Amino acid sequence: LCKMQGCLHVLHTFCLVFQAPIKATCEDLSCKTGFPEDVHSAVVSRSVHGGQPLLNVRFRSCDGNKKIHFGSSEPGDFRVGEDGVVYAERSFQLSAEPTEFVVSAQDKETQQEWQMRVKLTPEPAFTGASEKDQRKIEEIIFPWQQYKHSSPLKRQKRDWVIPPINLPENSKGPFPQELVRIRSDRDKSLSLRYSVTGPGADQPPTGIFIINPISGQLSVTKPLDREQIASFHLRAHAVDVNGNQVENPIDIVINVIDMNDNRPEFLHQVWNGTVPEGSKPGTYVMTVTAIDADDPNAQNGMLRYRILSQAPSSPSPNMFTINNETGDIITVAAGLDREKVQQYTLIIQATDMEGNPTYGLSNTATAVIAVTDVNDNPPEFTAMTFYGEVPENRVDVIVANLTVTDKDQPHTPAWNALYRMTGGDPTGRFTILTDPNSNDGLVTVVKPIDFETNRMFVLTVAAENQVPLAKGIQHPPQSTATVSITVIDVNESPYFVPNPKLVRQEEGLMAGSMLTTFTAQDPDRYMQQTSLRYSKLSDPANWLKIDPVNGQITTTAVLDRESIYVQNNMYNATFLASDNGIPPMSGTGTLQIYLLDINDNAPQVHPKEATTCETLQPNAINITAVDPDIDPNAGPFAFELPDTPASIKRNWTIVRISGDHAQLSLRIRFLEAGIYDVPIVITDSGNPHASSTSLLKVKVCQCDLNGDCTDVDRIVGAGLGTGAIIAILLCIIILLILVLMFVVWMKRRDKERQAKQLLIDPEDDVRDNILKYDEEGGGEEDQDYDLSQLQQPDTLEPDAIKPVGIRRLDERPIHAEPQYPVRSAAPHPGDIGDFINEGLKAADNDPTAPPYDSLLVFDYEGSGSTAGSLSSLNSSSSGGEQDYDYLNDWGPRFKKLADMYGGGDD
Repeated sequence: LCKMQGCLHVLHTFCLVFQAPIKATCEDLSCKTGFPEDVHSAVVSRSVHGGQPLLNVRFRSCDGNKKIHFGSSEPGDFRVGEDGVVYAERSFQLSAEPTEFVVSAQDKETQQEWQMRVKLTPEPAFTGASEKDQRKIEEIIFPWQQYKHSSPLKRQKRDWVIPPINLPENSKGPFPQELVRIRSDRDKSLSLRYSVTGPGADQPPTGIFIINPISGQLSVTKPLDREQIASFHLRAHAVDVNGNQVENPIDIVINVIDMNDNRPEFLHQVWNGTVPEGSKPGTYVMTVTAIDADDPNAQNGMLRYRILSQAPSSPSPNMFTINNETGDIITVAAGLDREKVQQYTLIIQATDMEGNPTYGLSNTATAVIAVTDVNDNPPEFTAMTFYGEVPENRVDVIVANLTVTDKDQPHTPAWNALYRMTGGDPTGRFTILTDPNSNDGLVTVVKPIDFETNRMFVLTVAAENQVPLAKGIQHPPQSTATVSITVIDVNESPYFVPNPKLVRQEEGLMAGSMLTTFTAQDPDRYMQQTSLRYSKLSDPANWLKIDPVNGQITTTAVLDRESIYVQNNMYNATFLASDNGIPPMSGTGTLQIYLLDINDNAPQVHPKEATTCETLQPNAINITAVDPDIDPNAGPFAFELPDTPASIKRNWTIVRISGDHAQLSLRIRFLEAGIYDVPIVITDSGNPHASSTSLLKVKVCQCDLNGDCTDVDRIVGAGLGTGAIIAILLCIIILLILVLMFVVWMKRRDKERQAKQLLIDPEDDVRDNILKYDEEGGGEEDQDYDLSQLQQPDTLEPDAIKPVGIRRLDERPIHAEPQYPVRSAAPHPGDIGDFINEGLKAADNDPTAPPYDSLLVFDYEGSGSTAGSLSSLNSSSSGGEQDYDYLNDWGPRFKKLADMYGGGDD
């Protein structure tokens, strides 16, 4: 039936009636792979941003498994995604004329390609339509209805990218403000629900755009701010009551139209720049920059710069100008001079709306321009001639200060001066340094100057800067001056000629012989001075003396080349020459005496001791001849044994093995062990010959099979060496000193113990005392009493006996010490009672005893001893004959005693 012409009409009518159930079947009958149209037109905003979606191209693939790749003829401007959405690849402005490019689709398997031409038309500028036109809401229908045209049947695309919706920022409402109505052509047969998604709807910032789910009315709920979000990309959805998607989502782009609501802002409030003085007009100085948060591609964000004021206004009020678009500041007038004006301050204004003073917003900033120094002023000397003086032979001395003036900025290369000498110093005795603080030139002596050669110098100097003068400066690049320097004569040191002086002399020169003459010269030819005086400064061996007037050197001892003061045959002595100038000066000279050797030393044997065995084999002893002399007065040497005593040659034999060495060995088969002195005669090769007999101490010992002595210790141990004896004596002396010191210490300790003062019982003493109670003794162990002092008084040493007349410290001597009669010896040492009674009587009659009872210490002194003064102990006498008025003069501590004893009969 389908091949018949009428079948198509019947089937199409069937599809219209049963559109929903058999929609896919009807479309498949008329499916054609490719773009639905050859030319696609779209209206987009004039300002396009990189990454912004512009439109959606519809491509129909009858085979859903085909992999289609989209491309653009202008890949630098436009990019087509896999879903057919066309994005802007970069930001640019659309021209008034439509922009065209080709979108291609290619099957990756068959390489079949389809093309469609796209035409983009910029939307008209926002002109502020009437309120009625603004309220006219555009209706977006998806999918769009099919229109029946004249044959053949034509159908438009079902999906359509809506041109962006332009919405001005900072709208005053009322809100919510309706923007567009979204409707599906299926709402007549189905109950649909509409929604929008994306940033500004259900994503942060949420709630800016809302949609009526029944009517599809899209509205904005608050004023928008382009500076925060310049555009919103939403997606509209249509679903049935069961949530099933009915239509493909539609992309909605809402662009926020910029309003001039932001002032320009400078990046810095104060801008700093520099410009060299003397710069020509048109010299670049600096760039100031301001930014505007408004759209930079619209007039609201297009800035213009201008200079409002300049301070100071010298030499011209318009020294600078500014590029109104870039903010570059350049010079427009000549005459910048740092020495006159060092800094300029400009007030810069930036205005948007392309600088429109009526509608544009503006802001200001300050530009500070420092005029930098260039070398436009050379240094100039303050005088034509400078003067100075210097003592001769002095170096590193500043002799003159050269002062200059320079108007350039101090401590810069254009101000720092460099000095150089242009004449008057051919030998380079002077140099000129620059003082970094004052910029003065310091003329300094670097080589000694001799007054006798040069008495005055006239120098020519020049000064210039570290950097050359700037071009166009008419001044000369340098300044010149003259420096006159006078040399002052001073007393100079004499000097020996030659120094050092070398003299060759044979050793052995006798004392009193004239050696040489060593004189000095005085360089001061213009001073009135007497002749020089000479003296000896250093003579290690004290062999020489010098005449103080003529410098003649004679010997005071025999010159000996073998002396320890001679090194490598050379002996050095130092002499001093002094003048009588003011101040006196002196100079030193060294005399070097090269001593020639003579044969004045006989050779000696070395070593002095040797060891050999008792038997004949092996018994050779190697010896060496030593001679302090040198060739030809030394080796080769001759070795022999003396004729006497006869036992030497009978027991020993010697054989020379080289010029300096020989071997001594036994002549007999056996020699008893012991120590033998073997004389050896050694003769040198000098002319005349010198010989000596040296004793070689040979220790003959028993030897083992290897020829080593086995009884050396027995032979050596026969006596002690000198070092051992000295060590023993030192130990004995130290021990005796320690014993003596201990005895002296013990003696002094006994004397201090016996010289203690009289003890006073604290209970009997009326003076203030510290009383100690409840002190217990040490028991049986505290019984170490020396009763021998009472039993054997005669055995006491004389030093231990207290001298006569010892008093207590608080006694006041009034009368002379009484002399007690000598008591007879007690019949028995144990008769202590009689001894105490005699002491008591003597104490009662003692006029010097204290007027109060006190503790008495008694010693049994034996026959012939004199008793010391005793205080009264239970005295029977009243002491009334004593005068105690003097106690009133002893102070408050004795007032009570004065009242007791000096108060009269009461």
